[in-house]
Amino acid sequence: MKIKDRIIDDASPAFVVAELSANHNGKIGIALDTVKAARDAGADAIKVQHYKPESLTIDSRNHFFRINQGTVWDGLTLFELYSRACMPWEWTEQIFRTAGECGLICFSSPFDQAAVDFLETFDVPAYKIASFEITDVPLVEYAAAKQKPIIVSTGVAELDDITEAMAACGRMGNHDVALLKCTSSYPAPLESLNLNTIPDMKERFRSIVGLSDHTTGIAAPIASIALGAKIIEKHLILDRSLGGPDAVFSIEPKEFLSMTRAIRDVEKALGSVVYELAADARKSRELSRSLFVVEDVEEGGVITTSNTRSIRPGYGLHPKLLTAVLGKKVKRKVTRGTPLTWDVLE
Repeated sequence: MKIKDRIIDDASPAFVVAELSANHNGKIGIALDTVKAARDAGADAIKVQHYKPESLTIDSRNHFFRINQGTVWDGLTLFELYSRACMPWEWTEQIFRTAGECGLICFSSPFDQAAVDFLETFDVPAYKIASFEITDVPLVEYAAAKQKPIIVSTGVAELDDITEAMAACGRMGNHDVALLKCTSSYPAPLESLNLNTIPDMKERFRSIVGLSDHTTGIAAPIASIALGAKIIEKHLILDRSLGGPDAVFSIEPKEFLSMTRAIRDVEKALGSVVYELAADARKSRELSRSLFVVEDVEEGGVITTSNTRSIRPGYGLHPKLLTAVLGKKVKRKVTRGTPLTWDVLE
């Protein structure tokens, strides 16, 4: 997968995405400062959302439209929540421009076809399908038909839903699709994440896989790297004291920077499949065990378990050769503390 000039594959570093979501709090200045903070916190990209409350739901206060899911938003109607959280579309050009100036890739989650059409005027480099839109097959097809990379979050998806979303992209001739393991709880408890699904998703769908994380910390994104995650999406907020719909499960810039540094450290540590020793390890091997003469042996004397042992350091014969040298005579006197080598044996 290639998003703008960034290749995302098994050999590449993880693509770290800072999610702005509702953390602009309705102020363009906060939004732009968050973009700059994402750059300073080591993100590769900033993601925004494009929807209007009336495109997601209707303004109704009956019980069908009132949130009662055990979330931080309980008590609000859907229309109230989306009205608070939505980003004004007229900010788009300025946010995209600021992201570019910061060296960040900027893309968006469209929540309807009108949003896709709007974003096409900015030639966005990718589309993100949000968890709750994965079952909106017409939207998935419409976005996929633009032949941009598609990132699909799976927070409320069952296996059949993921299969159908992948098929929808395929029907549009778009196979440039990544999946994000996600738990759509806000915040998400660690025990609900099931990160071991990541390698299964990767094998089952032959796709780039990542994590869209709604926990309150940074352990899950870091752990997911070791499981093969190649995209990390995490909500970024300038300061949780600002409040807002997403504040409780968003992390501040210092935390985000700690996360990105840890991700890069894990990537360094993972490396590749190697059995050959590095130069420093080969040097250390000199301190491993080998066969040493531990008692003086006179010329013509015999090697025994009393006068020869496997000890550190490693300048003598391999310890596995102990039985092979027992009973052999020495050509010359060998003093205590001498590595046992073939040249002293008859």
